Formats: sequence, structure tokens, C-alpha cells
Amino acid sequence: MIKLSRRSLDRIIQMCWEDRTPFDMIKAQFSLSEKEVISIMRKNLREKSFIRWRKRIDGRKTKHSALMKDKNHRFKSNSQREISYNKFN
Repeated sequence: MIKLSRRSLDRIIQMCWEDRTPFDMIKAQFSLSEKEVISIMRKNLREKSFIRWRKRIDGRKTKHSALMKDKNHRFKSNSQREISYNKFN
């Protein structure tokens, strides 16, 4: 796994909690697979928070691009503009 800065780690966790940010976008931005993202969440969240997050995303169409109806739609968080190193700005 890639060594991540605290800032990148915080951003990944934030993106994971956002309902409309698919894992594919996290992969494109940080080169992390869904499995690696889940591992990051497991290591950085309390156990109950991790379980709550897993239940929340399980089967959620907006977290998996392959399940989304509108493949061209991409949600952009209002806070995304504040992140200068984000290559999707």
C-alpha cells in the first residue's frame, strides 16, 4: 500500500463517507483499490464506526460506478474546491 500523508488520509476517509463519491473516483485520484480503501477505513475508524460505514455502503449504487444508472453523472462536493492538490478540480 502507498504511504499516504495525513491530509490525503483524511480526504480519503471524507470521500468514503460521502454517499455519492464512487470508489472508482478514489482509485483515480489516489490509486487505491476498493479493498485498500476498506483496509484504510478499518485501520482509521473505531470498530463501531467502521461497521456502520460498511452497512451504509453495502450495495449502495452510488458507491459503485458499475451499479449506477447514470454513468456520466459525477457528484462534486462543495468542499472539493478547497483542496488545492485535487487533480479533479
